[in-house]
Amino acid sequence: MKLTFWGAVRSVTGSRHLLELNGHRLLLDCGLFQGRRSESESRNRSFPFDADSIDAVILSHAHIDHSGNLPGLVREGFQGMVHATRATAALLEPMLRDSAHIQERDAEYLNKQRSRKHMPKIEPLYTDGDVLNLLPMLTPHAYHVGFEAVPGVSGTFADAGHILGSALTVLDLAENGRNVRLCYTGDLGRDHLPIIRDPESVSDIDVLIIESTYGSRYHKETQNIPGIMEELLNRAHQRRGKVIIPSFAVGRTQEIVNVLKELFESRRVPAMPVYVDSPLAVNVTEVFREHPECFDEETLSLLLDDHTDPFGFKLMHYVRDLEESKALNEKEGPMIIISASGMCEAGRIRHHLANNIENPRTLILIVGFQAQHTLGRKLAEGWEEVKIFGEPFKRRAEVRVIDAFSAHADHDELLSWVRELNRPPRRVFVVHGEEEQSLSFAECLREEGIRKSIVPEFGETYEI
Repeated sequence: MKLTFWGAVRSVTGSRHLLELNGHRLLLDCGLFQGRRSESESRNRSFPFDADSIDAVILSHAHIDHSGNLPGLVREGFQGMVHATRATAALLEPMLRDSAHIQERDAEYLNKQRSRKHMPKIEPLYTDGDVLNLLPMLTPHAYHVGFEAVPGVSGTFADAGHILGSALTVLDLAENGRNVRLCYTGDLGRDHLPIIRDPESVSDIDVLIIESTYGSRYHKETQNIPGIMEELLNRAHQRRGKVIIPSFAVGRTQEIVNVLKELFESRRVPAMPVYVDSPLAVNVTEVFREHPECFDEETLSLLLDDHTDPFGFKLMHYVRDLEESKALNEKEGPMIIISASGMCEAGRIRHHLANNIENPRTLILIVGFQAQHTLGRKLAEGWEEVKIFGEPFKRRAEVRVIDAFSAHADHDELLSWVRELNRPPRRVFVVHGEEEQSLSFAECLREEGIRKSIVPEFGETYEI
């Protein structure tokens, strides 16, 4: 039994971990790498293994850094099954078709530039056709219902509490009379997040692969998110500015809408229009409505008892049409615009930033983790000048970072989850964190008595 780590090690994107046993090859996640454009292009176009040698993929959740290169895998020859929870499988079609559209549009834009320089055309990373070829391979499973991924690998999903449909993957491995129970956390969520259920615990784990996005960081202000938003939105309203919120279409957008609904209905914030300007977020919100099995008791109560929509209110406008999106640039504030992508690397958010970043009345709210070298990270770090569509822009807008919205467990929450295991794992691999975060959390685990807590390097293989 071997594990090879081909992504999201000493970094937070491009998650993919290769498990080999009984002559079969199983991939845990197949995400897009996000960061420096040249490095992203290289890593995303070239798999370090033969795609047609992979027998199956098990997907932890639908975020693009975990699922986004599945169409590329299919394009390169993968023909197996993709195992996921029911909600994750439902999210993949709108998310990956949106991603394919972005790949196609980016290639079209770059080819116009290359044509002027008499350079050869480039192909998109993948197309909508590749996504359509992937969809029949999706094999949805309910939580806590076992399935066979490949001979010798039996899997079950438990709720990871990160986004709708996110899963802790528990695999019972059998090879040559040896049995090992492996758990892959994917991205681990937090207790008491709105809408979705809390992370579950698992038992009898021998080998653990755990994320470490916030391995040495702590979330602050979590209980006072409405109060923080109230103060910021009232200030923005007074100066009649636009509030631009880059947001992940899955989870974060629905969470922000839920908070805004509370603030407006309680009249803690003056009325102003709210635009969710992301066709993907609109589609994803419909998937949320169709999967109440993932909701916590409070959200279920709103839906079933009060017949209230937690994802809509009268000031709310969901924007699909491109012309309507462009028209927002001509409208005067105050208003709130929520748009994808969450790291400002693609989609309509870049147009809204380009049109508003040099206006001192604008407030840009960063409400999610920003990977290194992304536009979102530069804004969060306070860069005074950034490039958007290759052009320099002076940042005159106010930028505020609210870490409390994060759906990733912080240091204490990660450690608490590990402590709740009924016995310590024999070995832990710490992944999905910038190097400093992963190394710090691995050292913490060693202090807890799990001596074999390892931060793998890209491409390293371990026998388990």
